[in-house]
Amino acid sequence: MKKLIIVAMLFVGIASFAQEKKERLTPEQRNEKQLQKLTTELNLDASQQAQVKQLLADRSAKAEKLRDARQEQKESGTKPTAAEREAFKKEMMAERDANDAKMKSILNADQYTKWKTIQEENKDKAREKMKEYRKDKN
Repeated sequence: MKKLIIVAMLFVGIASFAQEKKERLTPEQRNEKQLQKLTTELNLDASQQAQVKQLLADRSAKAEKLRDARQEQKESGTKPTAAEREAFKKEMMAERDANDAKMKSILNADQYTKWKTIQEENKDKAREKMKEYRKDKN
């Protein structure tokens, strides 16, 4: 009987966790969550929080426009040419560099160093997730 209860509780726990995992956040909710995380990790003051919040909002709006353009392209069934892909890649790198420069102007030297470390860790995590996804897919 105890085993049955334990299994039932485990199942309920897993099911509720899976539902939470699937829940999609709005861009505003994601930005707020990211701002809270950065505030905690980097000890941002009120002025820095306001500037970072604006930067996150701008970045989110640009990402939304890119997602919409990509969706339109998918729906039309056309694939980008090599030149278009290269131009997109350059645009994304320029955008990343611009965001990096803005963060550098907002944060002090210690905060910026810590932020760059966090960015690298996130990049590594994303690579690992992609490897797992590809392994599972094959």
